[in-house]
Amino acid sequence: MTYQHPHTIENGAGERLIYKRLVKDETGEWLDWENEVAPNCGPPMHVHFKQEEGLTVVSGKMGAQVLGEAPRFYEAGESAIFKAGVPHKFWCVGDEPLRCKGYVRPAHNFEYFLTGIYDSMKANGGKQPGAFDAAYLLDRYRSEFDMLDIPGFVKKVIFPVALFFGKLSGKQRKFEGAPAPLV
Repeated sequence: MTYQHPHTIENGAGERLIYKRLVKDETGEWLDWENEVAPNCGPPMHVHFKQEEGLTVVSGKMGAQVLGEAPRFYEAGESAIFKAGVPHKFWCVGDEPLRCKGYVRPAHNFEYFLTGIYDSMKANGGKQPGAFDAAYLLDRYRSEFDMLDIPGFVKKVIFPVALFFGKLSGKQRKFEGAPAPLV
């Protein structure tokens, strides 16, 4: 799937991401983006196994945490880089929205996966993605992404049931044309 840039996604829970452009250079393809995160909002603990993510604070204050480490805090002009395979999360600290510029390298299926998660969250009132959508996307792109705050019981019991009944009812059709997962 190819997106027209800029491409904006919102999750209904205080996060907006604008993919500015897909850059192709001698290092490969990477996404250049900007985000806005409302106070006390941000993605849960997650990991992208094949992509490095970099964030530079433009305004506001960002809290960030690598799994197992103490939180760190960043102000305007400061940057955080999360290497591929390193579980992490970030959030807006304080009363002012957090605005960052960032990148993800290489792009792979990052834009498709996150667009699907954000669309599902927004359709589900901004609370969390729908069970089928989360199960489908996390299963299909398991070599690239994981959301660590989802309890093991949900991943091992609820998601397989949601996938089974969702596929029986044709819910997977919304993902026709999805890019192939990486091996």
